[in-house]
Amino acid sequence: MNNWLKRNGIHLAITGIFIVICFIYFLPAFQGKVLSQGDVIRAQATQKEIMDVKAKTGTAPLWTNSMFGGMPAYQIWTFFPSNATTWVVKVVKDIFPNPVDTVLIMLLGAYLLFCVLKLNPWLAAAGAIAFTFSTYNIILLDAGHANQAFAIAFFAPIIAGILLTLRGRYWLGGALTAFFLAMEIRANHIQMTYYLMIAILVLVGIELYHAIKAKQTKPFFTSIVYLAAATLLALAVNASMLWTTYEYGKESNRGKSNLTQHTSEPSNGLDKEYAYQWSQGVGECFTFLVPNAYGGGAITPVQENSKVVQTLTQKGASPEQAQGLAQQLGTYWGNKPFTEGPFYFGAGICFLFILGLLIVKSRLKWWLLAVTVLTMFLSFGKNLPFLSDLFFNYFPLYNKFRAVESILAVAGLCVPILALLAVQEVIAGKDEQYLLKKLYIAGGIAGGLTLILLAVPELFLSFKGPEHQNMIAQLTQMLGGDSGTANSIASALIEDRKSLEQHDAIRSLIFIVIAFGLVWALIKHKLNVATASIGFLILALVDMWTVDKRFLSEDHFGEKQELSQQIKPREVDQFILRDTDPDFRVLDLTSDPFTNAFTSYYHKSIGGYHAAKLKRYQELIDNQLTKSVNQDVLDMLNTKYIINSDPKNQQASMQVNQTACGHAWFVKNVKYVDNADQEMQAISSFDPKNEAIVDKRFRKLIDEKQNQVDPTATLTLTSYAPDHMVYQSGATATMVAVFSEIYYDKGWKMLIDGKEQPYFRADYILRAAQIPLGNHKIEFVFHPTSYYTGEGISLAGSILLALALGGVAFREYKKKPEPATPQKK
Repeated sequence: MNNWLKRNGIHLAITGIFIVICFIYFLPAFQGKVLSQGDVIRAQATQKEIMDVKAKTGTAPLWTNSMFGGMPAYQIWTFFPSNATTWVVKVVKDIFPNPVDTVLIMLLGAYLLFCVLKLNPWLAAAGAIAFTFSTYNIILLDAGHANQAFAIAFFAPIIAGILLTLRGRYWLGGALTAFFLAMEIRANHIQMTYYLMIAILVLVGIELYHAIKAKQTKPFFTSIVYLAAATLLALAVNASMLWTTYEYGKESNRGKSNLTQHTSEPSNGLDKEYAYQWSQGVGECFTFLVPNAYGGGAITPVQENSKVVQTLTQKGASPEQAQGLAQQLGTYWGNKPFTEGPFYFGAGICFLFILGLLIVKSRLKWWLLAVTVLTMFLSFGKNLPFLSDLFFNYFPLYNKFRAVESILAVAGLCVPILALLAVQEVIAGKDEQYLLKKLYIAGGIAGGLTLILLAVPELFLSFKGPEHQNMIAQLTQMLGGDSGTANSIASALIEDRKSLEQHDAIRSLIFIVIAFGLVWALIKHKLNVATASIGFLILALVDMWTVDKRFLSEDHFGEKQELSQQIKPREVDQFILRDTDPDFRVLDLTSDPFTNAFTSYYHKSIGGYHAAKLKRYQELIDNQLTKSVNQDVLDMLNTKYIINSDPKNQQASMQVNQTACGHAWFVKNVKYVDNADQEMQAISSFDPKNEAIVDKRFRKLIDEKQNQVDPTATLTLTSYAPDHMVYQSGATATMVAVFSEIYYDKGWKMLIDGKEQPYFRADYILRAAQIPLGNHKIEFVFHPTSYYTGEGISLAGSILLALALGGVAFREYKKKPEPATPQKK
């Protein structure tokens, strides 16, 4: 044990430093405060019914009716208890507060990767800090994109495991790859995992090329076998989550369109314009080097002495009015709808990256360069349609994802890897003149570009957004036709944007000079390796820390009680909550009901907020609830209350929908249609209480000879749970019943008096069934095979993973340490 501690003492010390850094940066989190994360608050609203049931019964339901009429809970909140990684995540989150848990995993995972790359511990720590505190990662944490940030946290350790395997450490590398890939998949952000897989494919391709070239294909393919086994094991561990996601994905708005006419939905995948909405501007890549090159983010504060404020106060506005209008105009001028902040990799890191391109001899350089360039080009989206459309149209699954700029998260890891490999090359290098020459070239490129952005930024930057002229027109209208003042304000805004950019250019130049000096001192033997490495660590920390605080500071934390008030019930909500009916829906028109998550906190909403709603429901929204609201559709969805707002004072008011159909009802007639287009057309105007619109493919499930009408028949909901509903029927005839519940045949089973019976779809999205005469207990139970069978596979995979990790840990513990390699002084 003492020998183990002695060998790993430095690593334990650096882990302690990482914890201290997290403690200082996120001190409010350790004091019990929480981030005011918009997406987390919305997530709490969407999860409310699930959590209420879990608190009451001890088990979370796999279905929720809180939004979009009803949908599986897989992509909202599901525990997956047979998955070992679920418990790992729980333990980490129980020990460290949010978002410290994610940040610490990022730091430790990246540190592992840099150690695998054989950097000395202090240099590895510098690289881990540079990656972890890349602004995109911090902005994700502030915005509440918890799953996305958590997925990014496992990028580095997965690559570490792969590299170990490719180097011949088959068991260690394979086991680590399996574990970290399982954690990556459990993060449940398929988009980030997909982007990482693109980078890994490029790495494997380059390794294959060199294996063939060196005639060393046998060890390469041995590595591939171990990596394939590791991948299969990681997939098995996550079988229940992946199976349910795959199954649901085909029915979601990522899947195939049901309609061929009158649809805005693409035939498969996402709409291209929607997917490309957040595309990185080509010029915005200057923010890698100068964070405020494009004006920062939507919340970048406007200085009291800004040109816009001065111009407005000179025109007679009060300081408060001037400050408010200046903040509304915003300093960001890119072509994204809005952005929380830029992708900043660090000025010193960018300089070292350029140096790495010049001096690093490892073939990893070509992988890092290729992935950086590829991800940068793909992030351009609509700004580079040739390449983006190629991937969107032909690469499997690529068209399922939106916000293509997020692929730069991969570049955010590649850039610091090559940067720190450059420092390692300097440490190992013997040709002083060669290194100095390359250093001056890299310094000239990075420093020269920064000087241009400081002295004459107009060479590359216009400081005018795509809506600049529209903004001037709107200002002119606000000012009663005073175009002169409007143009003065616009010119002042340009000056403010330029000033922000130039201040950051000075800042970046300082960090480049310091990084240059550290490398020069290393080459000239003015500093030893340890001192220089610590210098790079401090440089990376100070550089990233000071920029990150613009986007996530102590002010972004609040008391839990205060944040809980952000979803405070209105008077109309309190009134509706007095209704003891367990299952009815609400339409909230006080804002866009189909992007508003907060209604779901208190009610079962026909709207909601989720990126992967059912495709059929999205089609219903587009055709029946967007341009105009179809009352017949509201009625069949059992929309009992409609909330509106007074246009004068915006106060919410409520009306009761007297024609809502209720939980379930018997219909007099069944109208058959040939396809989804006819079905959608038919529900545009029909009597849902008396008529059911049914696709002809379900005709065989209705015995028309027995079907009759009993005007006295009753059908009553007697017990409600999101995943188990019980009805009682009473009729003197066999009749078709429609249930105001969303049709999803990948798990819902219908039981009549305890025996499973078939049901079918009616009215485009509802469930229906032919109910025999007499008194019957009808149950709908959500019991998806994909989840329950998948959990069995997950348990088996988890056991195998635990055995693999235990065996490798034992082997490594018993292994004799390799003799230390002397470092250059």
